[in-house]
Amino acid sequence: MKYRNTSLILCGVLVASCGDSNVNTTLPAQPPANNNVYNAEISRGELGMVHIKASDYAGIGYGYSHSFARDNICTIADVYVTVSGERSKYFGADESWEMTGNGTINNNLNSDFFFKLINAEQRIEQLVAELPPLGPLPEARELVKGYVVGYNRYLQDTGVDNIPDPACRGADWVRPITELDVYRRFYQLALLGSSAVAIDGIGGAQPPGPGSLTAAMSSPEQFALDLDQAWQGIQIGSNAIALGSEATQNGKGMLLGNPHFPWDGAERFHQAHLTITGELDVTGSALFGVPLILIGHTENMAWSHTVSSAWRFTPYQLALVPGDPTSYLVDGQPEAMIPYELSVDLADGSSVSRTLYTTRWGPMVTAILGLPIFPWTPAVGFALADANASNFRYINHFVEANRAQSVRELLDILQRNQGIPWVNTIAADSSGEALYADISVTPNVSDQKAVECGLPLGAVTANTLGLPVLDGSRNACAWDTDADAAQPGIIGPGNMPWLIRRDYVTNSNDSYWLSSPNEPLEGFYRIIGDERSERRMRTRLGLVMTEERLAGSDGLPGNKFSRQQLQDLIFNNRHMAADLWLDDLLQLCAITPGMIGAGGPVQTAEACTVLAAWTRRDDLDAPGAVLFRRFVTNLFIEDVPTGTAASAFGFADAWATPFDVNDPVNTPRGLNIANPHVQFALASAISDLEGNNIPLDASLRNYSKEARGDRLIPIHGGNGTFGLFNAIRSKWSDSAEGYNDVVHGASFVQVVSFDEDECPDTQTILTYSQSASSESPYFADQTEMYSRKEWVPGRFCADAVQADPSLSVLNLSE
Repeated sequence: MKYRNTSLILCGVLVASCGDSNVNTTLPAQPPANNNVYNAEISRGELGMVHIKASDYAGIGYGYSHSFARDNICTIADVYVTVSGERSKYFGADESWEMTGNGTINNNLNSDFFFKLINAEQRIEQLVAELPPLGPLPEARELVKGYVVGYNRYLQDTGVDNIPDPACRGADWVRPITELDVYRRFYQLALLGSSAVAIDGIGGAQPPGPGSLTAAMSSPEQFALDLDQAWQGIQIGSNAIALGSEATQNGKGMLLGNPHFPWDGAERFHQAHLTITGELDVTGSALFGVPLILIGHTENMAWSHTVSSAWRFTPYQLALVPGDPTSYLVDGQPEAMIPYELSVDLADGSSVSRTLYTTRWGPMVTAILGLPIFPWTPAVGFALADANASNFRYINHFVEANRAQSVRELLDILQRNQGIPWVNTIAADSSGEALYADISVTPNVSDQKAVECGLPLGAVTANTLGLPVLDGSRNACAWDTDADAAQPGIIGPGNMPWLIRRDYVTNSNDSYWLSSPNEPLEGFYRIIGDERSERRMRTRLGLVMTEERLAGSDGLPGNKFSRQQLQDLIFNNRHMAADLWLDDLLQLCAITPGMIGAGGPVQTAEACTVLAAWTRRDDLDAPGAVLFRRFVTNLFIEDVPTGTAASAFGFADAWATPFDVNDPVNTPRGLNIANPHVQFALASAISDLEGNNIPLDASLRNYSKEARGDRLIPIHGGNGTFGLFNAIRSKWSDSAEGYNDVVHGASFVQVVSFDEDECPDTQTILTYSQSASSESPYFADQTEMYSRKEWVPGRFCADAVQADPSLSVLNLSE
């Protein structure tokens, strides 16, 4: 084949000078044989897709990091500052940053002390020093070595002052990295659903001073309510459907993966294809800073992940030694906390010192998700035990998963490594089997132990949330250890839920229970998830759409899935809340022409006419979509003005027919129009639009936008909480702009089907595009495509890659 002349691109962007003797710009098909330690062929295709070929894992890491840095160096350099505990030095001690993966807003100084504590304990160095399976596999170590060299090569060749991103061009905080920086990023991601939700609460935890009074704790019921509401606000989620041979037209497996991740920040995906001839051939997406495919497919197996319902930590309530708030009692004997005297450098050259304390259970903590619910008093304190604090096994998991060719091979990898930190796994293969598994790192706290060790606070949280708050004054309340567990204190794979079927499995962030309605999973510890309870609307919509197709009741020919039909489920923008509520809401309109909401009295006739004509889809050109979204948003608001009839009601009272455990997919349903909160919500929605001069028949094309530079891109889809499979959560501006700035939602979406040949039939879209740099050609291209509901055909086999008309190739070595 012939390649485009890309010498200008190669010289001006990828390397600082074409005079560098180690850069080959003749574009051969394979890297030339040489005596260099690191060699990679970096192919760049349409939409910035990266294909890395190498002869070993060091070369894969080398080539991947070089291409990744070109796209996103500013974002990942910021991460390396964070995990080194240096944000105060470069960005100001009083400023804050958001960990977009869990939505936490963290003060820079507290964040620095949090990471300084981890680094002072040398947790990461100890994990790296371990032999497999606890420590990294040899392949993982080689990946990291190559990643460091490739990243630093890009930085050296480009120069900080010439970085193609104004966000960090010339910044003094962009620096060469070490292997430790990379491992620190790995560790940060492992903690995303556990300690990282308490960065402020751990980094800022200080003992009470002399003469401090005992602070009053919230009641256990209020504590559980506050924590539950905060936890529901965590930013990550996902959908996935895996079809087996009984559900597909060609009798082979098929997968739809739709992770709902942030559109900004470091918890984004980057697309890549990694190849070592005869050993590795995998494509998909990697989280920033990880040179492995975390969601994707090999020749015969495709997988995705959804955030699991299991808890990754348990707080321990400590009985402190009278007169000594840094000592606590265990079985009646005093035990001193371990002090870590830490120092953080500031921008002016000075430093701040702080002593943080750890216990046998974990570090002391005073807040979680920004809620100061764990007071450290002269009598009581709390420590956070984190099951992922000893987990580097997830890197080994993905090294092996990137080579797996069947769901049973993947299941073995899951069970053997037990490294998945906070997600379910959903997969399908070419033989026609489909897998659901929540074999993730989970504290081993049985329901009995949660009761026996719960204290009054833990008894409530374990029952309502599934989160035990345990008695830290008894050694017997330590986590149990299963014989098959990969590390002490976690539930072994034999006691975690999984399922292989030939029809289908699915998950949309509810627990494992209804991953297959035909084979409910039951009998597991409550800390993993709830059973025989109401499922969220997004879960139910996924089940309904799948069952409709298999029953042939969706208006399409046949009763099995083609790849296109599975693909169409995601962007049909069907609105489950509308399916369940709109008919009843229109009935309310017919009998109640005037209502009172947050903006005062309104007339409903025009709004109800709009809603009656709405398609019940969150498409760009569906008048009424904005109005109904505001209605459901206001219905979800529990706090309405006191003194109104609606103030005594909340969202839980909105259903006409309650949940029925014998019909969990179809209940609850119907809108309780006798609930005054329903009238309040509709009237408030009308006021929301009229008060901002937005027409009641507004569509998303004009009132749901994502800014990319000077471009405002219309965004379809809607809030997953309201039953949108194509989950997109945008900010309500409370202005004439309507919705702007996508916070999180559909990210790397893939549909993978296995045909008769060795090239899977794949369609993908990276909704927020490949690069975070406003100067990159890959900053908004896929976002524009997403807006138009367009997809990108996968290029997995070599001939498809070489047929890419945009292909450029760089051979890099040193």
